[in-house]
Order: sequence, then C-alpha cells, then structure tokens
Amino acid sequence: MSIFFCTPPSSSLSPPPTTPHRHHKPPTSTSLPHKPSLISSLTGAALSFNLIFFSPLSPPPSIAADSTSSAVQFECREEDRRLEDEQRLRNAPELVTNEDIVTEAWQIVNDSFIGTDRSRWSPQSWLQKKEDVLGTSLPTRSKAHDVIRRMLSSLGDPYTRFLSPAQFSKMARYDMSGIGVNLREIPDENGEVKLKVLGLILDGPAHTAGVRQGDELLSVNGVNVKGKSAFEALSILQGPSETSVNIMVKHGNCGPVQSIDVQRQLVAKTPVFYRLEQTDNGNTKVGYVRLKEFNALARKDLVTAMKRLQGMGATVFVLDLRDNLGGLVQEGIEIAKLFLNEGETVIYTAGREPQNVKSIVAETSPLITAPVIVLVNKNTASASEIVASALHDNCRAILVGERTYGKGLIQSVFELHDGSGVVVTVGKYVSPNHLDINGNGIDPDYKKLPAWNEVAERLSKCQKQQG
Repeated sequence: MSIFFCTPPSSSLSPPPTTPHRHHKPPTSTSLPHKPSLISSLTGAALSFNLIFFSPLSPPPSIAADSTSSAVQFECREEDRRLEDEQRLRNAPELVTNEDIVTEAWQIVNDSFIGTDRSRWSPQSWLQKKEDVLGTSLPTRSKAHDVIRRMLSSLGDPYTRFLSPAQFSKMARYDMSGIGVNLREIPDENGEVKLKVLGLILDGPAHTAGVRQGDELLSVNGVNVKGKSAFEALSILQGPSETSVNIMVKHGNCGPVQSIDVQRQLVAKTPVFYRLEQTDNGNTKVGYVRLKEFNALARKDLVTAMKRLQGMGATVFVLDLRDNLGGLVQEGIEIAKLFLNEGETVIYTAGREPQNVKSIVAETSPLITAPVIVLVNKNTASASEIVASALHDNCRAILVGERTYGKGLIQSVFELHDGSGVVVTVGKYVSPNHLDINGNGIDPDYKKLPAWNEVAERLSKCQKQQG
C-alpha cells in the first residue's frame, strides 16, 4: 500500500512535511533495486485510488503461480537474491553511486508523475533531461542532490520536490501502522488478497524485530488478515505506543513462517481537539471538533471524540478544518465516510490517463447523522477539501467561512537508497459534484455562522446531483 499525501508545498503555506493498480516495468538502465518507501499512499494509504506503485527500479513481485517446480525454485532463488541485494544496500548506502541516486529519482518521475496544466513534462523532454544530467560530473552526494532538485524544478510542478535525508526522516509521523511497515495488496493464484510488506522504516520497530521487505503478513495478534485490505490490517496493527503486537509473517515468496513480537512506536500526536458547547439558551448541545491535520491518528481519534460527544448529548456538530493543510489522503477519505450513507461518493480520482476516472464510495452506514457545520478558510487544503466537498456535495454539511485553498492534486513520497526522498504528483481528484478543486477551491455557503434551525432547513432542502 502506498501512502499518499495532499498538502500544499512548504513554500506557500509552510505545512508539515508531505502526503494510492498500475504496474511499472523494471528499467534496463540499472540493476539497483529501488527501496520502496513506507511513505511512498496516499498516497498512500489510498488503496481505493488504484494508484499503487511498484518499485520503479526493481521487478514487480510475481503473482502468478507456476506449474513447474523448477520455475518455482528459480523464482525463489531470484527473490532471495533480490532481497539480499536490497539488504546489502540498506546496510551500506555508500555502495550506491551518485549516478544511481539521480537515475533512481529520474525513474520514479518517469513512471509515476502526472503532469498538470502548468507543468512542462513530456516523455521526450524528460528522457532528454536524463541524458543531460547524467552527462555532467557528480563528484559528491551533495552535488547529486542538487541535480535532483533542479531536475524536479524543471517540471514546473510546485508540489514535486526533493527531500533531504533529514526531511525524509521526519515523515515517520505519517506511519499508519505504528511499527514502521507499509503494506501492499496482491492477489494470489486464487484471486484472494494477500498482504506484502512493500517498505519499512529503516531501524524502525518492525525492521529491528526482523521483518523484511517482501514478507507476507499472515496474522496480527492471532487474527488472520488474508482477504483484508491493507487499511484494515494497519488498523489492527495500531495500538498504544510502547505496547507489543504479535505478527505472523512468511519471509519472501518461499521462506519460513515466523512469529514476531514488535513493540509499537507511535511518532504521531493526536490532531483532534474537542469540546461540548451549548447554544440557543442551552437548548442545543453542540459537539465542536477541531482537526489540525490528517496524520495516522486522525480517523481513530476523531471517532473517539465523536462518540464521546454523542454520549455527552451533542445533537449537532461543528467540524473545524480551518488552517488544516491536509496530510494522508486515505485518512481524509475514511473520515468523510463516517458521515456518508452507503454508496454515496466521497471523491473521484484520476491518474496519468485522464479518461480512467475512479469513484470512491462509502461502504457502510454513517457514524454521524446529525447536522454538521464545517468551518473552512483560505488555508483549508487538500485532504481537508476532500472531506469538506464530500460532506457538502452529499448534503451532509454546510460550509462556513472563506473559499478554500484549492489543491486537487495527490502526491506520493518515495524513499531513495541513500535515505533521501522525492515527493511526486501522481494523481488528481474532483468533488462528488465534479468540481475541479485544483486552483479553484470550494466556496462556502455562509461567511458567518447561521442559526442551527437555518442549517437544518438548508440541509433538508439540499438536492444531490446525480452521476
């Protein structure tokens, strides 16, 4: 599972460091195995986007059963050799050349980048860029990083950018597992879903305990995860920091099964603040919830806050998304689903092929059915705009405040072999009412808070658009 982000760039609003089946063919220019990032989901963790990426510099894992034992043995040997190579490079990043790092970054963009209206990307120009940059001298790692920065800047996309090793290390708060693993769904020979470890945080809890890239996750605390989505499995893995979780993994395609105890290590802090207020001379109890960002704890802590407020007697809610610059796409999607009826559209997404538009819908009944006001302003962006538009367009909430920021693009973060990373625009989204949010934003219904009876009346008369 790739974790996807949608936050504006630091140059514009100074947000926290940034937040997806398309198969990429392995390149022939280098044998360096790409190091898939824990952060590589919208992202990831945006499984519903159908924008999950294989490692650009290593072959995608085989998912087809071979009928001959010799072919299976060959596949196992190749898998073991690939994992050994990747482990060797992790333990000794100095073995990766400066040219390798630049090529790795170039390949990620070549396989994943979606050009925007303002970008200057084309396959031909990007190939020429590779020839130009690799024709220059790269005597130091610093020089290689500078070349990558200039190469990405030439795309004309303010959201596609380079992360230094120090900047990349700060991304750990977006770890949705709590143990430093990134999961990816793969169908087996019977068409059932199995979960593979796509990436690990180097020296993170799972990596230290013995989990390796390519391992298959079989169970969590005795719960069989076969057939579950990556998001469901990550939810089971989550728990209080410093507590232990038992996982059963199968090493590689053909290795042994091992039971491993891993100590959770949560870096993320709760982004949720809530309180109960009373209006209309004490006749209306309002549950106020402030959501600061969409990190790995956003949905879980929001559910806790909403349930507690309901238990305290809240009959209406205010969801404050002002100055929320976004974060994990999947957290935004899952939070929007809490308010929607089964079958209602959360968002539409598109990748490199604009005609391949996908819809993401709610699968269950809503947690909250009471009237909702969503507070927005000019710094309400990305994942916040997903939530705001989903609730507004499905007649579940009214918007109050200012026009939102207007970022309808999705980035994925990829780790390079020397611990640095690249943030790449990999998709875009439009609202359930087919509003192109990017560059436009979302207009509020009111500039100032209306009375709750007016809110209820407006929502009762609201008509959802069809299709």
